[in-house]
Amino acid sequence: MRTNPDVLIIGGGLAGLASALHLSKKGLKVILIEKNTYPKHKVCGEYISNEILPYLFWLELDVRELQPTSISNFEFTAQNGKTAKTKLPLGGFGISRYAMDNFLFEKATENGCTIITDHVSHISFENEIFTVTTSEEIISSKIVLGAYGKRSNIDQVLSRDFIAKKSPWLAVKGHYKGNFDESLVALYNFQGGYCGVSKVENDVINICYLADFDTFKKYKNIEEYQKAVLYKNKKLKGIFENSTSLFEKPLTISQISFDKKEPVENHILMIGDTAGLIHPMCGNGMAMAIHSAKIASELVLDFYYGKIESRSEFEKEYIKEWKKHFSKRLFFGRVLAKALTHKNLTHIMTTVAASIPALLSFIIKQTHGRPITIE
Repeated sequence: MRTNPDVLIIGGGLAGLASALHLSKKGLKVILIEKNTYPKHKVCGEYISNEILPYLFWLELDVRELQPTSISNFEFTAQNGKTAKTKLPLGGFGISRYAMDNFLFEKATENGCTIITDHVSHISFENEIFTVTTSEEIISSKIVLGAYGKRSNIDQVLSRDFIAKKSPWLAVKGHYKGNFDESLVALYNFQGGYCGVSKVENDVINICYLADFDTFKKYKNIEEYQKAVLYKNKKLKGIFENSTSLFEKPLTISQISFDKKEPVENHILMIGDTAGLIHPMCGNGMAMAIHSAKIASELVLDFYYGKIESRSEFEKEYIKEWKKHFSKRLFFGRVLAKALTHKNLTHIMTTVAASIPALLSFIIKQTHGRPITIE
């Protein structure tokens, strides 16, 4: 059996790895459990807002080493071809999860974090101590962070409310070679969904879309669905037809839930998508995941060193901070996504936004934050 850590993190995506780096940087013993090995592709829009850069630099993560694209412009195109454009208020960068997650993993390992490749089968909390069971061992810790992503068997173990509900959303992602403006992140509307397109490192185009499953299941396969539905947006059709897939087949994930989640469950602080998932069309999920790691890690340190005296206060403070930074963004993202499912309303919104670029900039600001301050 391993020596029990100061903090146990379940899940090794952006939020989990950023937390592991933060806490180990401050001297805590960290164990992180991740079911997959690195590097690995994930279904993701792969655009990160520059709001997160000050924190990444504080973590001693110079993402310029990965040669990401620099993204400064946004474009939205409705199915009828009407397009609205604006400058991104803060800008951002394009980087694949394949590169970014592996980068954080390597840095966390260098920092002394213990990273276990395994599945968590059970979690219990008794007498102020968590007991986490994997297929290979049992680990105990006073503090556990949940960073295992959009949905997991752990959600069922914890009986979280959202996991019992069926979700109508399916996401599809692929990498392509072709011509696309590397300073641009673009969103293309189609019946029952929307598609994000931007470049990441190595001159690769990332195409990731969210689709209504009821529409999708009418077709035999992804290719047939894309040609019948996505291609009705002529600009999107042109991108697909003039690009070459780098994947043998696209990555998919189903049952994506945008329902409200609780930031604390069974005394576990949830971070990243585990705490709340913003619609991909908002383009800010990666930055939010990393920001949530900062918020949780700072409170973990306060609790560990006694600045926060009780677990109750610890949990209440995290819930308050989570809501302060993210609840408005998540709400606005849900409203905006619902509006974009209505064809006529989407056309009207796009026409107005095309005439008033400041309106589009205002909408973007509602789902993004200010540059993170480091004290």
